[in-house]
Amino acid sequence: METDLRLETRAGLPDALRVLIAEYPRTGWEQHRNFNELVRFWLSRHVMFRQLLARLQAETESYMDRQVGFDTYAPRLSQLAGTLLNELHIHHHVEDDQYFPKLAGIDARITRGFELLDADHHAMDGVIHRAADAANAALRSRDGGPFLDELGTFGRLLDRHLVDEEELVVPVILSSGFQG
Repeated sequence: METDLRLETRAGLPDALRVLIAEYPRTGWEQHRNFNELVRFWLSRHVMFRQLLARLQAETESYMDRQVGFDTYAPRLSQLAGTLLNELHIHHHVEDDQYFPKLAGIDARITRGFELLDADHHAMDGVIHRAADAANAALRSRDGGPFLDELGTFGRLLDRHLVDEEELVVPVILSSGFQG
């Protein structure tokens, strides 16, 4: 895969993969006749990931600012980080095993986009492991600073992946009426 398309370096989908998002812009998704429960559920998972990350960042900042003590912060960190990282890992496996193989063949113009998303999932595996290691280190050392830094990188990569995934998957479903 070209260097500029790696998750860590790309700024968005290349134009060749944006053909369906041009036909089905984000602003019209919910009004489209093929916006179904699968799309609604799938997007709600993405919202959940973003919300969990925001809560984790806010909790860590509160701890760093001494607004909460370690005895309050530690269980919150464990619960939020565990939920986010585990649910994200499960979500990627379901996509890779169930949905992406089916969606990839619907429109040949964006088949390569699903290869890109698969590469993202492999890259995100490493990002997930680094975040878990940083969370565990924060619990051992009682220092949230390095973990907060790791969350910044994690959040940037997660958002890039989620936005690109949404801009590939939702238009394919809207164009085809795919129900799962």
